Amino acid sequence: MKGSRGEAAKDWVIDVRGLSVERDRPILREVNWRVRRGEHWAVMGANGSGKTALLRSVTGYMTASSGEVLVAGGDADEPWESLRQRVGFVSSNLGQRIEEDEPVLETVISGRYSMINYWARRVRREDREMAREILERVECSHLEKMPWGVLSQGERQRVLIGRALMLEELQLLLLDEPCAGLDPVARERFLRFVERLGEGSRDEGPTVVLITHHIEEIIPLFSHVLLLREGRVVEQGEAGACLRSGVLSEVFDARVSVRRRSGRYVLEVEGEDGDAWD
Repeated sequence: MKGSRGEAAKDWVIDVRGLSVERDRPILREVNWRVRRGEHWAVMGANGSGKTALLRSVTGYMTASSGEVLVAGGDADEPWESLRQRVGFVSSNLGQRIEEDEPVLETVISGRYSMINYWARRVRREDREMAREILERVECSHLEKMPWGVLSQGERQRVLIGRALMLEELQLLLLDEPCAGLDPVARERFLRFVERLGEGSRDEGPTVVLITHHIEEIIPLFSHVLLLREGRVVEQGEAGACLRSGVLSEVFDARVSVRRRSGRYVLEVEGEDGDAWD
């Protein structure tokens, strides 16, 4: 992370300027992206488009080849260990690192200390009370004493969101393909939960960023989208203006059509004969 803020930190939670990442090949190419407070974004692209690299750059786990990444009001000199107290992260990979016998309440509490698995000798009363309030907020109070290993994938994702909400200074919540592994019904229930969570904290809650390659997962909560292809930004801005058939055809390098139904988006892929495949 390098560079300077250039404007009041209160105005933004992500400020990416000219970000390029190269390893054996270019991964991200001159990405510019700014997320202001009060906006919720979806980042979408095909496999290999650079979504994961962008996420790893924003969370400090991937070093830029050039450009700058400023997050959660931080500046160039603030260490990532401090910044991560303001950035919550939810992914299936994170869940795989949690011990199967850890009780859900301790999994949530571990987020306050940025731990994977809660290894402190005893649970403080104030932490227990806060975790119970959060479990109620994420609609998982009934799971408090359950061991991690018996939870469904959807329950795990909700608990991981609760874990992120334990950060007292939380400004940014990153959801990395949280619907992966969910069946269609479980996915819909989880998305409705995310919508309720976002609506319930719109004024004071964290900015939410969803990483996905499924347009159907872009619920009304997400006001803006960033569309990537081969490490470059194809389009960004308000969701309704960006999620068009021509733009998505470029993003996925295929002829697709986009429809909007009941506030949600549906993508159809056209076959070589012009027929649409749902």
